[in-house]
Amino acid sequence: MRIIFMGTPDFAVPALDALVEAGHDVVAAYSQPPRRAGRGKALRPSPVHQRADALGIPVFTPVSLRDADAQAGFAAHQADVAVVAAYGLLLPAPVLAAPRLGCLNIHASLLPRWRGAAPIQRAILAGDTETGVGIMQMEAGLDTGPVRLEGRTPIDGKTAGELTDELARMGAALMVEVLADPDAHPALAQAEDGVTHAAKIRKEETRLDFSQPAEAVERQVRAFNPPGAFFEHDGERIRILEADVAAQSGEPGTVLDDALTIACGTGAIRPVSVQRAGRGVMTPDALLRGFAIPKGARIA
Repeated sequence: MRIIFMGTPDFAVPALDALVEAGHDVVAAYSQPPRRAGRGKALRPSPVHQRADALGIPVFTPVSLRDADAQAGFAAHQADVAVVAAYGLLLPAPVLAAPRLGCLNIHASLLPRWRGAAPIQRAILAGDTETGVGIMQMEAGLDTGPVRLEGRTPIDGKTAGELTDELARMGAALMVEVLADPDAHPALAQAEDGVTHAAKIRKEETRLDFSQPAEAVERQVRAFNPPGAFFEHDGERIRILEADVAAQSGEPGTVLDDALTIACGTGAIRPVSVQRAGRGVMTPDALLRGFAIPKGARIA
């Protein structure tokens, strides 16, 4: 098929590779414009932009697809289908209708649960036991379109980073399967009940809330890894990348022992790996050798 690929972050790269490996003709890649990043704040193309360049695929980075010129340029590719994976721009009706088979989206949840921007993190935070990925026929609503194929996986203590990698690979394989025989995978309407919305993550949500039960705090650790949920002590931000729930108790936010076990609303968490600003990942023991957080300290 003639395919337009639309994606931006690392999550989308496996799908682009899978389409090329399956022998499809990816005639264009659309991605978010380069952003300033790194110490020098140089413009850096997105992961999809970089991968498409390496594959020799023409890359387009419009700021918007709302204007007539952008829409005409999109339609001029005469694509059979557009494959969308975490692109980051709204697709107006003329864009959705331009390819012969419309636009197919790789969405990282079991729709209609967790429609929206952050389905993986929201599933972890909510304590869901299972999540997955669906190949959705896009329409004007926010992730409301019918689903052609779906895959499932247990969450089972995985971090957001681990789930993102797993679902990216799963979504890529499912998309190739659908495109191999679209008629064998008819679009089925989503259920009308069970709808939830995965709001974009706010920066303040990544601060650990020790007033919550330990199980909820541990989920917060996994949901925001990467880059890592954090607390502050003596003016320094410490990220917790992995933690266990501990059967100890105390005033929420109090360090209970010399292993950096921290009391929560109920129970406690015991960090397994942590990171100081500008430093590598380390164990709590290594952290405490160079940064004192004594038993009885209060952190937030």
